[in-house]
Amino acid sequence: MLIFIPLLLVWGFALVDIFRRDDLAGWLKALWVVVVVIAPFFGTLVYLIFRPPGATPDERKAMDEASRDFVEKYAPTDSAQQLALLSDLHDRGKLSDDEFTAEKSRVLAHDPKYQGQHQSASS
Repeated sequence: MLIFIPLLLVWGFALVDIFRRDDLAGWLKALWVVVVVIAPFFGTLVYLIFRPPGATPDERKAMDEASRDFVEKYAPTDSAQQLALLSDLHDRGKLSDDEFTAEKSRVLAHDPKYQGQHQSASS
């Protein structure tokens, strides 16, 4: 019983998941159902191994929210941090000289401190 009930739950999850997916065509869903029903243990195992992440709309929404939260938490928020990150990428060879110059100009163009200095210097 300790093995049968968890296996039954995983088998049921696989069947429900097959029907919830919107990335599979109807005939492919039918094929997966047949595989999982005919060979419950191995069919379910194979399905779960080959199942891509984000197969259902709810999973894609959760992944998108997690990605946005990560970017908000760890993205540089001020120009100094952005310039330090650009400099580090340039030093490691991840950015070419042209890319570094273009990104540096973009960052400085959005910095009000730099715009004030640039305007007073040009006057």
